Amino acid sequence: MSRPPLPPFTAETAAQKVRLAEDAWNSRDPEAVSRAYTPQSRWRNRASFQNGRAEIVDFLAAKWRNEDEYRLIKELWAYDGNRIAVRFAYEWRDETGQWYRSYGNENWQFDADGLMEERHASINDLPIEASQRKFRWPLGRRPDDHPSLSELGL
Repeated sequence: MSRPPLPPFTAETAAQKVRLAEDAWNSRDPEAVSRAYTPQSRWRNRASFQNGRAEIVDFLAAKWRNEDEYRLIKELWAYDGNRIAVRFAYEWRDETGQWYRSYGNENWQFDADGLMEERHASINDLPIEASQRKFRWPLGRRPDDHPSLSELGL
């Protein structure tokens, strides 16, 4: 299965890949998101490690059960060959009603078919007040006219 755009990436195709990933994650559909990864994809996410699509699906399903009102923005940081570096921020609310903005970086490596074979994520959570939220679009895909991380000063 091929998942364009394919490496080696250009500035344009790397940015497209980042937006496609953002859109998928904002769907909060673990099965759909997992199809962007190789069957044996390896992840490091904070202090947890996932290997393969089944573990990715389980991880994402648990994540989105605990992170209500999840909205994410990703931004291209760098690219080279079959690798992309991304910075991101997402906002979410826990079961007590506390809002967070989570900031992080990801390093991605793709196979020749454009499937991600490695994902390394570093993430920090900042408690925020509801009035400090910046990601207020309806759940789902971020509108094209919504400001980017850089435009928001994040």
